[in-house]
Amino acid sequence: MAGKRHHKEHHRTARIGWLRAAVLGANDGIVSTASLIVGVAAAGADQQTILLSGIAGWVAGAMSMAAGEYVSVHSQTDAENADLSVEKQEIREDPAAELRELASIYVKRGLEPVLAQQVAEQLSAHDALGAHARDELGITEEQAPRPIQAALSSAASFTVGAALPLLLVVFFHGSLLIPIVSVGSLVFLALLGAVAARAGGANMVKGAARVTFWSALAMAVTAGVGALFGTAV
Repeated sequence: MAGKRHHKEHHRTARIGWLRAAVLGANDGIVSTASLIVGVAAAGADQQTILLSGIAGWVAGAMSMAAGEYVSVHSQTDAENADLSVEKQEIREDPAAELRELASIYVKRGLEPVLAQQVAEQLSAHDALGAHARDELGITEEQAPRPIQAALSSAASFTVGAALPLLLVVFFHGSLLIPIVSVGSLVFLALLGAVAARAGGANMVKGAARVTFWSALAMAVTAGVGALFGTAV
C-alpha cells in the first residue's frame, strides 16, 4: 500500500499582520520622503537643504511609523484580551447558555441542530474559550496582533522605502532632480504594489496601479505647494 502523503497548505492569512505593516511602511517611506524632496526642490532650495530635509523626514517618519503601529496594534490586543476576559467569565458563570450560543453559531453556518450541538459540546470539552474566541469573536492565533513585530516591520520597511528617493538625491541634482525623483519613486512604488499584491494573492497589475496613482497624486500636490509658496514644506 502506498504511503500516505502529508498534505500541506500554505495560506496567506498568516502573513496579514507583518505584510500590512511592511507594505504600509515601505509605501509611506517612499511617498512621504519623495514628496518632501520634490516639494522642497520645487520651492527652490539648494542640494544640501533638500538632502537634509529628506533625511529629517526619513528619521521622523520611521519613528512615527514604529510608534503608531505599536500603539495601534497594542490597542487591538488590549481590546481582544478584554473580550476574552468577558467570554471566560460568561463561560464560567453560565456554561449551558454559552454552549447553546456556540451551537446556534454552527447551525447558522449550515450544520443540523443535533450535529451542531455535538460539535459545540466536543469543542467546549476540549477548549471552550478557544472555541468561542474563534467562532464567536473571530479571534485566531494566525491573525493575532503582534505590536512589537508590527512596529519593527514598519520602521524597517519605512527606512528601506525612504532610502530609495534619498539615493536619487545623492546622485542627481539641478533641473533633473524633480523628474528623476518623481519617476524613480513611482517605479519603486509600482514594484512595491505588485510585490505586495503577489504576496497577498491579489492581482499584481491592479496593486501596482492603485499604489502608483495615489502616490503620484501626493507628489504632485506637494510639488504644487512648494512651487506656489516658494518655501520648504
